[in-house]
Amino acid sequence: MKTNVRNILKKINNSSFHGIASLDEKMSKHTTFKVGGAADLYLKPTDESSLLQVATVLREQNLASSHELPLFFLGGGANIVVSDKGIRGVVIDLTELREYRVDAGSIYTGSGMPVDLFVEKAAEAGLSGAEFLAGMPGSVGGAVWMNARCYGSSISDILCSVRYLDLSSTPTICEYQIEQEDFGYKRSPFQKKSDYIILSARFKLHPENDLTIYRRMEEYRADRRQKGHYRFPSAGSVFKNDHAFGAPTGRLLDTLGLRGKKVGDAAVSDFHANIIVNLGAATATDIYTLTEMCRATAKSELGIDLEPEIRFVGDWSDT
Repeated sequence: MKTNVRNILKKINNSSFHGIASLDEKMSKHTTFKVGGAADLYLKPTDESSLLQVATVLREQNLASSHELPLFFLGGGANIVVSDKGIRGVVIDLTELREYRVDAGSIYTGSGMPVDLFVEKAAEAGLSGAEFLAGMPGSVGGAVWMNARCYGSSISDILCSVRYLDLSSTPTICEYQIEQEDFGYKRSPFQKKSDYIILSARFKLHPENDLTIYRRMEEYRADRRQKGHYRFPSAGSVFKNDHAFGAPTGRLLDTLGLRGKKVGDAAVSDFHANIIVNLGAATATDIYTLTEMCRATAKSELGIDLEPEIRFVGDWSDT
């Protein structure tokens, strides 16, 4: 593995690639939880051209080797917990893909655009419909991949189309026109396509008075602050809500007395029982163990199976 990634790094450095390319990059620097070990090879292209250069080098390497290197595509680092042992293979950080333009009531933005900045730019253009995302961490690409949902709305409600890079054969840029039946509660068709990299998305919004838009955005941000989203590093909601359980997951976990429970420096938030926070020195294993503790308690006490919203990525072979 190390030999392969060093070969790739050498080829990347000898190409027209622009960006950051490094070995053993600490993933704790790139996630909202501030935990995680090193990635074998970390690549952060500054533009689509450099990303295509990376894709070409990786394809050549995989064709020349009997072992295909695993890839992980990184956005804003929200909704993930990277193992303390890190991520094997190649991490491609897409956060520099921030191209942005407004065209006839729609907004086109690169996948690396921070979600909250996308909402701000929409407000500046006097376009409404994305306010429910105000204050949300992470990138636009990650939000599309997850079909981010909050306050009764999903990103698929405003999504028109997605440009993506297909790595399943020769790297090819394609465009997907949204079909609502492809999306569900925090589910998108891209979750089933491990060889697709989301490059950009187009959203259909509508004109509205900018003061009204900003007031609505501030209401959502204030609600997130009140729930303690920004007090400590976290990834927002740990578990998905399931209406069949009769109440939001946070309320159910609260009834079980889990608020404030700790494993190491990972704790169930004092402000919202469906948020786990890093009090300062938590490890990924602490967060995983506390998550499983909450799941097991909900199963034994209430007979319900909670589905995690956060993803545990990287090398968990000893967990």
